[in-house]
Amino acid sequence: MTPVTIYVPRDSAALAVGADEVAQALADGGAARGQAVKVVRNGSRGLFWLEPLVEVETPAGRVAYGPVSVDDVAGLLDAGLLQGAEHPLRLGITEQIDYLARQERLTFARMGVTDPLSLADYAAHEGWQGLERALTMDGAAIVQQVLDSGLRGRGGAAFPAGIKWRTVQQATAAQKYVVCNADEGDSGTFSDRMTMEGDPFMLIEGMAIAGLAVGATEGYIYIRSEYPHAVAVMREAIRLATDAGYLGANVRGSGKAFHLQVRKAAGAYVCGEETAMLESLEGRRGIVRAKPPLPALEGLFGQPTVVNNVISLASVPLILARGAAFYQHYGMGRSRGTLPFQLAGNIRRGGLVEKAFGLTLRELVFDFGGGTRSGRPVKAIQVGGPLGAYVPESQWDTPLDYEAYAAFGAVVGHGGVVVHDDTADMAALARYAMEFCALESCGKCTPCRIGSTRGVEVIDRVVRGENRMQQVHLLRDLCDTMLHGSLCAMGGMTPYPVLSALDHYPEDFGMAAPQGQAA
Repeated sequence: MTPVTIYVPRDSAALAVGADEVAQALADGGAARGQAVKVVRNGSRGLFWLEPLVEVETPAGRVAYGPVSVDDVAGLLDAGLLQGAEHPLRLGITEQIDYLARQERLTFARMGVTDPLSLADYAAHEGWQGLERALTMDGAAIVQQVLDSGLRGRGGAAFPAGIKWRTVQQATAAQKYVVCNADEGDSGTFSDRMTMEGDPFMLIEGMAIAGLAVGATEGYIYIRSEYPHAVAVMREAIRLATDAGYLGANVRGSGKAFHLQVRKAAGAYVCGEETAMLESLEGRRGIVRAKPPLPALEGLFGQPTVVNNVISLASVPLILARGAAFYQHYGMGRSRGTLPFQLAGNIRRGGLVEKAFGLTLRELVFDFGGGTRSGRPVKAIQVGGPLGAYVPESQWDTPLDYEAYAAFGAVVGHGGVVVHDDTADMAALARYAMEFCALESCGKCTPCRIGSTRGVEVIDRVVRGENRMQQVHLLRDLCDTMLHGSLCAMGGMTPYPVLSALDHYPEDFGMAAPQGQAA
């Protein structure tokens, strides 16, 4: 009897709501009924409100059911789950689910489709094609492809990846490095984790291509310590890729070497900043370095180093496989390609949405996210992590584009979107931003270390009404000092949530809104 293939995610979000137990119940239930079942643990599709999402392979394609609990399994099997039969939890053909069908999945094309640790699955879905092409090119040509694609750093800074690569490629050194910053610490972000847990070979391939491009033979993936599943999957994937010849001393018989290893992060938010991360990798306390020198010239162990985040590097294989023009075709302005936006907070349908740059926050939060989970009106949407601005309704129709957001004092960042309803206290959230900075600051520069501490005190005085307007003036002055005087984005971006809350929600600070201004 040919077994029926059932897919149950191994993603952390699915595990948190019982995916392991559901997978075991499906295997046991099939055996008890004399039905041959093969359970494949895939990555998550990113429809987190439906996890655990169970898919069954049928002649018509994969049919999805969710969210499935252990208590649902017996009824599903009895109703004909293995044939894709009707059931209240049946969602239809997976690819036709509206949330998925309206996305442009380039980087996440394999996510939830393949077994993350199957080399055969990866190769069958366009895997390694970018690396194979890169092996036929010289370093400068690979770099030019990345430049022409318009790919910018997806970690938040949005610096053109090709320029960084070209700087390292042209540097002269006996040893060069590629470092992946997987210290994903921003609130409401999970695309890096999903990639490492659900499609690890894509990151490995991207890093190997980067190594070929710049002449680096050593690579490190710096993964946040709170991601044990990602650490375990990446280590196993590196072992499998090395055994298969995609990593090691002789990559695919090319005579070129690229070795890769995982390092667990130190648990500090500031280590998401590239130079603090390099300090941590070298075995020291994560403290921000002054720039120059740039890491591209004097990075890890003082050598030229490419530092990119997970999604930046994971975007590279497709660019090499299909060509720069294919990737450059997506997006708008100087924001090319796609970004995996992550919907979190008070949201009805939280999850991952990969779309080309240019859609709006309103489309993301309402068309995809379905509005608030509480059913109350949306008040504020924070974009770009804990140090991103709170975007008011007046800007929800602005295209999600790096320059368009910078024009009104906001950032797209890593693509994290956190929704708050009308019960949110914006003064308390502004205070939290300052408090977060005070707790997470590396302490090297005064504007960040002392400014954030004073910021908490000043916001408290504003809320209490102690010389309110004078204190507001002081708060704005303090934010200006942090913005322009901090060594890195830790202190430099903390004013974003504070000022946006103050500007757009003054009533939460005990002040009247300017006449004609909606909150």
